[in-house]
Amino acid sequence: MTYPKLHNATWPGVVGKGEGTPEPFISLDDMIDLTAQAEVDGARFDGVDLFLSLPHVDIDSTDDDLARLTDKVRAKNLAIGSLVAPVWSGCAFGDDASRAHWLEQVRKACAIGQKLRDLGARPYGVIRIDSSGGVADWAKDSAGNTAKIIGTFTEAADIAADFGERLAAEGEICWGGMHSWRTMLEVLEGVNRPDVLGFQADMAHSMLYLLGYNAPEDRIVPEGFDWSDGDTFKAAYLKLVAALRPWTIDFHVAQNDGTVKGQGTHDKTGRHCLPDDPNGKLNITCAAGLWLEGAAERGIRHLCWDGCMFTNDVMMKPETWNSVLAAMLNVRRAHGWEA
Repeated sequence: MTYPKLHNATWPGVVGKGEGTPEPFISLDDMIDLTAQAEVDGARFDGVDLFLSLPHVDIDSTDDDLARLTDKVRAKNLAIGSLVAPVWSGCAFGDDASRAHWLEQVRKACAIGQKLRDLGARPYGVIRIDSSGGVADWAKDSAGNTAKIIGTFTEAADIAADFGERLAAEGEICWGGMHSWRTMLEVLEGVNRPDVLGFQADMAHSMLYLLGYNAPEDRIVPEGFDWSDGDTFKAAYLKLVAALRPWTIDFHVAQNDGTVKGQGTHDKTGRHCLPDDPNGKLNITCAAGLWLEGAAERGIRHLCWDGCMFTNDVMMKPETWNSVLAAMLNVRRAHGWEA
């Protein structure tokens, strides 16, 4: 069987959309349909990664709800992969009540993950988490809050282990304690449970670690960096990947133009571009290959494309997902494996 399997994320239909934003939500049904309809030279997406939050999937879903979800996805010949735990109503470095609620959301997500495995719909994938606190709040007591995150993530790892799940901490710069590659590494090493807790690398987000957005002291490329300086970029990117690749258990293929974008509750987050965006800074196939070295040994079985912050107009075009699928097929041809 050829790996990695290729998935599309459904949460771009929700994140940064809805009430108080310029655009309405895109339904789960629409996101699944758009994924299933994409085709490049006879190849299609293998599955979807899901957002465990309304209006897509209720974190308090019943067994019957999950059975219907399974039927819905299977009807499109898709599998379910990684799941996003909706932890944002709590905070991993908040007070005791906030941390307890954060952990309860992780527990519920792990229970759903286990149920979807039992239903035969989810052959691989992890539970994605983040600290659910802003960078400014984290910075009020950086050492103390990092210690709190380590403690909360450690408890979460125990919960995940009980359900036979693994957790992937999202390397997105809008989250306190995860906004810097050095701090992210400090958290991972502080928990030190590589069997249960790892890193989720998204090419659009992780590239911003190089530039020091939200953590200028940890930027890797120099001030005034010229994007035409390929040697400097490569050296910096290799340094980043070398630090975080050993922890990477979930991976998003993406493109980034080197800027940040915020919408809704997401501020200063990676700008996801279409694969062929003329302002894109990444050679997608080459950069993905660096992260995927040793991927099979780390338990990675699928890749996901995260189209967060794409406009609804872009997302509803079939050609968008054909271009995404083509980029992911290129990654698999260059770096895939048989198992």
